[in-house]
Amino acid sequence: MKLIDSILTQAAGIAAVRRDIHAHPELCYQEVRTADVVAGKLAEWGIEMHRGMGTTGVVGVVHGRDGGKNGRAIGLRADMDALPMQEHNTFAHASQHAGKMHACGHDGHTAMLLAAAQHLAKHRNFDGTVYLIFQPAEEGGGGAREMIKDGLFEKFSMEAVFGVHNWPGMPVGTFAASSGPVMASSNEFRIVIHGKGSHAALPHNGIDPVPVACQMVQAFQTIITRNKKPVDAGVISVTMIHTGEATNVVPDVCEIQGTVRTFTLEVLDMIERRMGEIAQHTCAAFGATCEFQFKRNYPPTVNHAAETQFVKRVLVDIVGEAQVVDQEPTMGAEDFAYMLQERPGCYAFIANGDGDHREMGHGGGPCMLHNPSYDFNDDLIPLGATFWVRLAEQWFAEPRATA
Repeated sequence: MKLIDSILTQAAGIAAVRRDIHAHPELCYQEVRTADVVAGKLAEWGIEMHRGMGTTGVVGVVHGRDGGKNGRAIGLRADMDALPMQEHNTFAHASQHAGKMHACGHDGHTAMLLAAAQHLAKHRNFDGTVYLIFQPAEEGGGGAREMIKDGLFEKFSMEAVFGVHNWPGMPVGTFAASSGPVMASSNEFRIVIHGKGSHAALPHNGIDPVPVACQMVQAFQTIITRNKKPVDAGVISVTMIHTGEATNVVPDVCEIQGTVRTFTLEVLDMIERRMGEIAQHTCAAFGATCEFQFKRNYPPTVNHAAETQFVKRVLVDIVGEAQVVDQEPTMGAEDFAYMLQERPGCYAFIANGDGDHREMGHGGGPCMLHNPSYDFNDDLIPLGATFWVRLAEQWFAEPRATA
């Protein structure tokens, strides 16, 4: 493993910053303190910065030895927000805010990019400009989308954009990257079935929305098995059904909610259309009516082929070919997808290990994402930062047309 010595030297200090952020988690669009910490470090290292994009985002600007005169630029992105969940860990840097926790490692993502920023600003061993994108509100808030709306790519023109996420379960020192879809679109639906209430002993006097809901939920699965091509991926999960208040009353209303995940917008279009048709016609068959709402949250995260192959070459130089594997696509979602719709790039994954790095006082559960016993592995900071630095240096060392 070829780590950069100066990054290793500063790793303990950056790890302390990471733990401070972990102890003070902030939810989407509330990352005021976190943004202050990031901005303070960038200022300490003499890095130009811009604040407030996407509400609480921070963008650092590091010009290379040419002062950025060649006009070439790339973006490196880290997310900053935490999750609305209670932490079970009791070690010294556990969350100090009830109901808030860095359970997805965004504190570590921020730390890796800060470590890279420190080295890039000190050495500037490249010609061009690196934009350091510290993004808010990845966890459901669409912070990437909001930064783009605020002019991220107009104010900071860049040829490509890159992101990385930690991945528990793989041994530390391993990376994964694949071209094409690597994370799914995230969507949610809400269906309100309106029937006619009655005494439960006299159901013929009403229109029971419960069997309508049961028929509807079963029928939705035929979209996956009979309308979608078997080789295309798609998930419809009904996760909530709410109805009724008493055992002897047929309710007026039944509400169904859930999520839909796909790797392509074409499959998503089909699923949304068919769900709407099934909902309306099933209700009509029983004499009921319904309200059908379908909300599209994040699009699929789709890596670009050329940029992914470039990332793999950079990674092989650092950790060796055997430690760079293909990323199996996951039905989880990621709002970096919005950035990849605007610019070519790659979203890669860095192994977080199996949890042995956690100090005494961690919770009893596994060290998995969105788990109350999760903690980012600080051993990743010099490795992730080395990846960011080598990616920037090698990108500008290869000829490419400017954006």
